[in-house]
Amino acid sequence: MNSQLEIGTLLENYLQGLYIGDTALLRTLFHPQATLFGEIRGTPYQSMLDGWLTAIEQRQSPRELGEEFRMETLGIEVINEIAYARCRCPMLGFNYMDYLSLLRQGGRWTITNKLFTHVAEGAT
Repeated sequence: MNSQLEIGTLLENYLQGLYIGDTALLRTLFHPQATLFGEIRGTPYQSMLDGWLTAIEQRQSPRELGEEFRMETLGIEVINEIAYARCRCPMLGFNYMDYLSLLRQGGRWTITNKLFTHVAEGAT
């Protein structure tokens, strides 16, 4: 399988994991020492993977709230064993733009960093 396809599959799982709130699945997609940084309507956000997964466990998922699945991958760029991806994740009253850094180690891709913000609908 080529890197674009492998990363595409990882991102499909990432978006589904966010949508259904599957923290066990999400944990398998991230490097154990992944960092998450963001800004939501002017408020800074910073967490390590465990803190972010705990927050997901403590909220209702978009699926549980009856939201339509509208998340999508907007782009993937691969250079050797590193990559980045851009995803649009509308959910829970937000329109998140996620920028994900990925690294291929031990024959598999993992997300090493998530950088995100909320933007107005249609601003992407």
